[in-house]
Amino acid sequence: MIEIKLFKDCNLSGYTLIDAFPGAGLVGPMAGSYIIEKLGMEYIGYIDSDAFPPIAAIHGGMPMFPARLYKDDKYKIALVISEFVIPSDVIYQLSRELLAFVRKNRIAMVISLSGMPAQKQSTNAFIASPNAGLVDKAAKQGLKKIDEGVVAGVGAILMTNSEQFNVISANILVEVNPQLMDPKYAEIAIEGLNKIIGTNIDLKALDEEAKVVEAKIKEMLKKMKESPEHYNNAAEATGPSMYA
Repeated sequence: MIEIKLFKDCNLSGYTLIDAFPGAGLVGPMAGSYIIEKLGMEYIGYIDSDAFPPIAAIHGGMPMFPARLYKDDKYKIALVISEFVIPSDVIYQLSRELLAFVRKNRIAMVISLSGMPAQKQSTNAFIASPNAGLVDKAAKQGLKKIDEGVVAGVGAILMTNSEQFNVISANILVEVNPQLMDPKYAEIAIEGLNKIIGTNIDLKALDEEAKVVEAKIKEMLKKMKESPEHYNNAAEATGPSMYA
């Protein structure tokens, strides 16, 4: 069972939902965490499921759910981010719940920020969308259309099922080396987002804070690598060293 819960009623009508779930190159979490911090987005809710790993994220001394929702009223964007890889057996259910959330809250557009493995990486952002008008608009802004390829994960399900909800959807993709974490990937994705939805997210600080961003992502990777065996061992262990 998956539940999307808001701390209070929010008017998200006409907003764009940004999907920043982890994927190849961790493009989504890198870009999403920077957008949240740069815009000072409001933490408005979370996603909960007994299929998710039993972890809590601690930020600024505050325990938080590891899968969270934020919003920014200036640009009318909402953002969903997770600090663990979504288990493959719940991707469809999570995607359906997100689409139901989008429909209920009259969200106008869904954009996923993703990476696609490539032997040689370019500095271009790519776009995939069932909406021809959006693809044409993006192409005029310098994004490259994907004629052949594969999109995976939550973003793929959101994109292929959004039209039945009368929601415009797209994936902004960045070519990545899946073995590396490079803040440049996030920069390319956010540049593409700026062009498509008219945000003006300043990227200068992304270069300046690259080491901080990388440290956050490394910590995120550490969390994502935790297995059920680790949790079981932790539950059976005794002594204060477990919580140091």
